[in-house]
Amino acid sequence: MDTRALKEQFCIKELDESHLEQFNKLLRYAFQVTERDLLNVGWSSEEIKLAKSPVLRNARVFGWFDEHNLISQIALYPMQINIYNVIYKMGGITGVATYPEYSGIGLMNDLIKKVLGIMRECGQSISCLYPYSIPYYRSKGWEIVSDKITFAIKDSQVPKVPKVGGIVRRVSADNKDFLNLYHTFALGTHGALLRDSLSWEEYWRWEVEDISIALYYDAQGRASGYIVYLLDNDVFKIKEMIWLNQEARYGIWHFINAHQSMFDKIEGANYSNESLAFLLEDGHISESIQPYIMARIVDVEQFLRQYPFDRITFDTEFCLIVRDEILEWNNKAFVLKFVDNTMNLRVLDSVDIAQDSHLDSIRTPYRATLSIQTLATMLLGYKRPSYLRAIERLDADETSIDILEDIIPEGKAYFSDYF
Repeated sequence: MDTRALKEQFCIKELDESHLEQFNKLLRYAFQVTERDLLNVGWSSEEIKLAKSPVLRNARVFGWFDEHNLISQIALYPMQINIYNVIYKMGGITGVATYPEYSGIGLMNDLIKKVLGIMRECGQSISCLYPYSIPYYRSKGWEIVSDKITFAIKDSQVPKVPKVGGIVRRVSADNKDFLNLYHTFALGTHGALLRDSLSWEEYWRWEVEDISIALYYDAQGRASGYIVYLLDNDVFKIKEMIWLNQEARYGIWHFINAHQSMFDKIEGANYSNESLAFLLEDGHISESIQPYIMARIVDVEQFLRQYPFDRITFDTEFCLIVRDEILEWNNKAFVLKFVDNTMNLRVLDSVDIAQDSHLDSIRTPYRATLSIQTLATMLLGYKRPSYLRAIERLDADETSIDILEDIIPEGKAYFSDYF
């Protein structure tokens, strides 16, 4: 039986809470998570059953069904992300799973195209996900935009920092100062997710009960930094550490130092894309870097109209020629012109950019041709235009590259969430 005839036997439906058991069963089968695994980290049987219930209440989940049986699924979270201090609506992708016996017939490809269309309708011009397979998601238009740097520090390497006048207090996960502090941080940090209740539920979902939160308050009583951590078998494990200023950073390290008799080493993760070693007196530490979050521009026109280009005025237009193998609405030429600190955008729908010979009809001396994947990693600051041209991911002349370097803000994305 050919693929089309086989798929005609199935149907796509949106899931609700009545599908919770099938939703969880497929997830756990696909990712090989047993009930014993979950019980070992402190989950009860009822908690395991209800763990993903908020997803079906607050997100949109779609699946292929073989009669009444769920065989393939994808979840779309409504989220927001800070891109160079502009808040974008973002579609977070998770829960991607298909039973192996139904793989290879395009079920997930259809679900991905469906949720991308829904994102476009909802004004979610960008999508993020944590990839189980980078090649697979690259083939669907996503690209790496942030890294996770894990580190290990010996107890003798803990930095000695200046004394500060504030105080550290341990607080609960629902503490308003804690939630407001992260929100303030996210509003001022490129790449950060603005966490709503669902995002916070995902943040804590698989953490053990012994994890702690400590806030640094300055002398005026303002919360300006926090650390989320766990003491386990003589290891001080850092889940996340943020600060709004250097005083808060010093205060947090003082707090860690106060526990020095309780650990032999510190392990943690850093999402700022900056090496921790440079900040330490003894920087000879172990650090490892790995790709973390991938992003996809869902609707290039929507995305560019919001994008905070550095306001460089030049006398001519610049054309971005985008190729997207999945979404036909992105296969266009986007002409940018900056006038009086305002970006004007023209979209050339009539240009058939699938054929290079037709590009001569674009009357702009400065242009760049690139894939949807390259556009995302460039505009989110993970890789600069000159580097992308050097590795042949971007086709442009030297002057056009110089213009792109001028108008694209600098700074890599901070993204510490997992969903």
